[in-house]
Amino acid sequence: MSECIIQKYDSLNHALQALQDCFSITVPEMLVIAEKFHEDMHKGLTGLKGPLKMLPSFLDTPSGGENGVFLSVDFGGTNVRVSLVSLQGNGEITIIKRKSVPLKDPGGSYDYTASAATGRELFCFLADQIANFISPGVNIFLGHTFSFPTKMYALNKAVLIGWTKEFKTRLAEGRDVNKLLEEALKKHGLHGVRPVAVTNDTVATLLAAAYGDPHTDIGSICGTGHNTCYLEPQPPQQPQHHCPMIINIESGNFDALPANVYDRQLDMRSEKPSEQVLEKMVSGRYLGELMRLVVLDLVQQGLLFQGRPCDMTGFPFKPYSLSPEHMSAMISDDTKGLIETASWLKEATGIKDPLLAELGALKTSASLLAVRSARLAAATYVGILQHLDPLLTNLHTIAIDGSLYEKMTGYAQNLRSALDEILTDRAGQVTVRFTKDGSGIGAAIAAAIAVQG
Repeated sequence: MSECIIQKYDSLNHALQALQDCFSITVPEMLVIAEKFHEDMHKGLTGLKGPLKMLPSFLDTPSGGENGVFLSVDFGGTNVRVSLVSLQGNGEITIIKRKSVPLKDPGGSYDYTASAATGRELFCFLADQIANFISPGVNIFLGHTFSFPTKMYALNKAVLIGWTKEFKTRLAEGRDVNKLLEEALKKHGLHGVRPVAVTNDTVATLLAAAYGDPHTDIGSICGTGHNTCYLEPQPPQQPQHHCPMIINIESGNFDALPANVYDRQLDMRSEKPSEQVLEKMVSGRYLGELMRLVVLDLVQQGLLFQGRPCDMTGFPFKPYSLSPEHMSAMISDDTKGLIETASWLKEATGIKDPLLAELGALKTSASLLAVRSARLAAATYVGILQHLDPLLTNLHTIAIDGSLYEKMTGYAQNLRSALDEILTDRAGQVTVRFTKDGSGIGAAIAAAIAVQG
């Protein structure tokens, strides 16, 4: 990947070509990333210092025979989701009911992701959602998907290492999140709700897919955040566990990457500079902001919207004013004259009658960032496959959940294409499976494993 330097280009076309060079990822570059990722996995597994935490989950894959009705709580992004899940065995799963509530009220009445909130308040909010979801006095086992880095001491004991995704909730780091939930449930009088398992969303996604597909050994989230886990055949630092164990890589912190000037700008302005480097290049939480920085640069160079009134309080001047949904709409805009993008631009900035070349520049920028995200994710999956099965003699399924993979135009196809390019004639050994609601379903499966063995 060539270095991208902010400079004055003599035309928009020249600037877009420079951006193409800036964000493209070739197959040789993906192979280098895969090898470095593999090396950092080995460091983490053997206790050496590195960016990958390689956290034990205390979970093997399910047998597929687990059964019963379980409550699941999925918390790790912009919403908390509560589900009642029926496991019927033989890979059969039914979600009886579910609800989703934002952790930050769009109207501004509450924000449990901000520093004004405490961990106890956050988990009381979760318990309140559960209290409004199930009948009083019900006895039920609960699985909890908690999608932040935690140190697992047992299947039901997980201490928060540190927040990611710009969460700032106070008095939660260093606390046992399952204990916080248990205390909140008791405070709400929910003594019959027993939280028996805590898992990461990647682990839950792997469990959900493996319940019906025994070849599943990698689970990943491509959504607001980005992380991956895998099934480790022989956990080297868990001598008391002789069976395979799912390892939460915390891959979003991988940093052996060719970051460009826009990546560095975003990183330095983030809550935690130099951390979660891969996540900042891949995940939905940051993709829109990366594109905003690109567009702002083009505006400041006089290559976009020159001489036309623009709302200085919105896009592209306001941080985090662009979402992955906006980017996806631009990428998929096949209307004549890109009128859908023009309509959005007028609403977002007040700019009327933009040039077709300017609208095309927005579409090109969005596509470049989305494609790079998919190719970086694919490269890390190859790094895991190199660890598990260097010659790819066995079948493997990668289970993926998340809004980016599900909804970003072309994302799933770009990720699959990247795997095919890297793996060439062995690509058929690897299946990619979209595992919708994997976080919620997997939490229920984790609870079933905890009580049924």
